[in-house]
Amino acid sequence: MSLIKAMQLEKTYVTGDIEVKAIRGVDFTIEPASFVSFIGPSGSGKSTLLNMIGCLDPPTGGKLIVADQDITNLARNQAADFRGNTIGFVFQDFNLIPVLTVYENIEYPLLMVQKWSVGDRKKRVMSLLEAVGMADQADKYPSQISGGQKQRVAVARALVTNAKLVLADEPTANLDRETANRIISMMKTMRDEFQTTFIFSTHDPKVVKSAEVIFTIEDGKLQKNGSEVGGTHV
Repeated sequence: MSLIKAMQLEKTYVTGDIEVKAIRGVDFTIEPASFVSFIGPSGSGKSTLLNMIGCLDPPTGGKLIVADQDITNLARNQAADFRGNTIGFVFQDFNLIPVLTVYENIEYPLLMVQKWSVGDRKKRVMSLLEAVGMADQADKYPSQISGGQKQRVAVARALVTNAKLVLADEPTANLDRETANRIISMMKTMRDEFQTTFIFSTHDPKVVKSAEVIFTIEDGKLQKNGSEVGGTHV
């Protein structure tokens, strides 16, 4: 069973009398536990696709199914609930809350979208801190840790709700080469451990090289149906 299935997916933005077709009738499927990159020039539609998959921006045409849920026409509150329980996000600028500690940043999604007991929250957060190698930094604030450490925290936060899918928009853009390679390697380890699908929107050759499936998008259209590397099928 596919994790994601898009059928003639479209997104059109309208400003006054001007229509901009950001996504033009694309079809693709993505399997569970995949490591996927959407690549293409700026303005090609990569981020728009991620926003639709992430229930941040509804399609204007076609059909989009994620984790057995048709998310094409969800109401705003339904989209928020689905997003909070199913999808994690990793951003290029980390988006950590500066007044919260590392531990509290990872715990935050559990407080917002799921009713976990104090004990269950602590167990879950500590297990993620251990998994990303940040257990000894739990009481520090974002301003006290490096960029690579911030991204480790961001990955842990994305996974804390047992997300089936993590969407990462240029996650290595603000990292040096060595740190970026470590983050990519860590994400693959997390994918293997938790069977979570990672989908990247990226210009970074290091991320593209690590992907098992690559979709190229230009002018809102997929140029190919996905490249297969290392046996992952799309």
